[in-house]
Amino acid sequence: MFVKQLYTSCISEAAYYVESEGEAVIIDPLRDIEEYLLLATERKATIKYIFETHFHADFVSGHLDLAASTGATIVYGPNTQTKFKAHVATDGEVFTIGNITIKVLHTPGHTLESSCYLLCNEQGQEYAVFTGDTLFVGDVGRPDLSQKEERLTTEALAGMLYDSLQSKIMPLADDVILYPAHGAGSSCGKNLGTENESTIGEQKQTNYALQPQTKEEFIKAITEGLQEPPKYFPINAQINKEGYENLEALLEKGMQPLSVSAFKEKSKQDECIIVDTRPAALFVDGFVPGAIFIGLEGRFAEWAASILPFDKRILLVTEDGKEKETITRLARVGFENIDGCLKGGFEAWKNAGEPIDLLIEVDADELAMDIPFDDNLVVVDVRKETEYGNGHLKQAINIPLENLTDPASMADLDDNHNIYVHCAGGYRSVIASSLLKREGIHNIRNITGGWDAILEEKDRFVIEKTEAVLN
Repeated sequence: MFVKQLYTSCISEAAYYVESEGEAVIIDPLRDIEEYLLLATERKATIKYIFETHFHADFVSGHLDLAASTGATIVYGPNTQTKFKAHVATDGEVFTIGNITIKVLHTPGHTLESSCYLLCNEQGQEYAVFTGDTLFVGDVGRPDLSQKEERLTTEALAGMLYDSLQSKIMPLADDVILYPAHGAGSSCGKNLGTENESTIGEQKQTNYALQPQTKEEFIKAITEGLQEPPKYFPINAQINKEGYENLEALLEKGMQPLSVSAFKEKSKQDECIIVDTRPAALFVDGFVPGAIFIGLEGRFAEWAASILPFDKRILLVTEDGKEKETITRLARVGFENIDGCLKGGFEAWKNAGEPIDLLIEVDADELAMDIPFDDNLVVVDVRKETEYGNGHLKQAINIPLENLTDPASMADLDDNHNIYVHCAGGYRSVIASSLLKREGIHNIRNITGGWDAILEEKDRFVIEKTEAVLN
C-alpha cells in the first residue's frame, strides 16, 4: 500500500494518491491533473477511481479531466446529483483497490453529500480516513456554505454535522490517521490548525468540536464567529456540479501571445480586465495603466476569485515563463475567459513607448511624520475586520480588500485625500492600491511592510483596538 498527500499551499488544499497492487485512486483532485498522471505512470499504476468528498466550493476539481484521461470512475457519496456521469455510492459501500479497501462514510453537515473515505490496509485494519471538509486538524467544516441552495439553516446543517461526527468519526480507533482536504488558511473552516494531518486520537483530545458536549453546545461553538464566506464559493460549487472547459483547451487559448498593439486593442473591448501577476516589487515600479495587481507570490487564486468578475474577459501581464502557471492557478478557481498574454510582458509595453503608471511607496516612519501635519490624510487599512479589531491606527478606516470592488466602499475616498494604504505585510495593500487607481484615485501611497512595519514604530503612533469586532 502506498499513500501520498499532494498539498497545494497557495489554496491550502490536499489531494491524495492511494495505491495497491498497481491500482490507484485519487481523492479530491485539483483541476490540473498532470501530477496525478505522472505519479501513476512513474509507479506503473492504473487510476481506477476518483473519490470526491463533496462538491468543493473553494476550488474547481479535476474530476472530469482526470476521468476523461484515465477512464476512472468518479465516485460521490449519497444524495449527490450531477450533470455528468458519476457513481453515487451508498453509505457503507466498499471499494476494492488491489489488496486494500475504501469504505464510504456518509457524513452530512458541511454539505448534504459530504462523505469520508475509510482506508483499510491489506490486513483489513482501519488505517486512515480521508475526511474532506467534515473534519480538519483543529476544526470542522463550516455548515453555512450550502444552506441557501439546500434550503436548510446553518443550525440544521450544524446539527447534522454533530450527528455525523458522533456516529461515524468518534467510533474510529485513536491510531487511525486523519487526512483532511484543507490546512491552515482555508476559508472552509473557522481556524484550521497548522498541521496537514493528524490522528483521530489527537483530534479527540485537542479539537474543540470533538470534545464532550451536547448538540446545542456544538452548534453554538461551530457557528459563532463565522465570517462571510468568499463570494466565489457558490460559483465554484456550481462549476463542480455542472462541468467545465477542458484545461488544455483553456491553456491553449489563454497562453496566446499578444503584441502590444493587439493587447491594446483587446483591452478596449467589452470592459476587458488587465491582470498583472508579477511580484509586487516589480509592479509598483511600473505597470500598464488600469491593471489590477494580483501577484503569484501570494494566495493568488483566492484573491483573484474574490476580486475579479467571472463574466469579464481577462488579459494577462506576467513574468516571462509564468504564463502557464498563471492560467492554471486561475483555472483552479473557475476562470475560463482568459484571452491572452502580453508578449514580452511589461518591458515590451514600456519599450513601445506606451504610457505607464506607478505606485508610490513610503515607510512607516514617513507616515508617522506626516500624520500630525496633514489634516487631509486618510489611512486605509485593508486587513480583515478581525485583524483591524485586534489593533489599528487611530486614524485608519477599515475597508477589507475583498470589499474594495464594491463601489460603495470607495464612496468617501477621492483624489483630494492623501491616501495611505496598508495591510499586514504589503501584498494585499498593493492589490488594493491597484484597484483604487483603476477607479481613478491616484493620490495613493502604499506603506511598505504594512502593519508589521507600523508595529516596529509603534511608539510613534496611536494604536486602538475595536472590542466590538473581537466579541
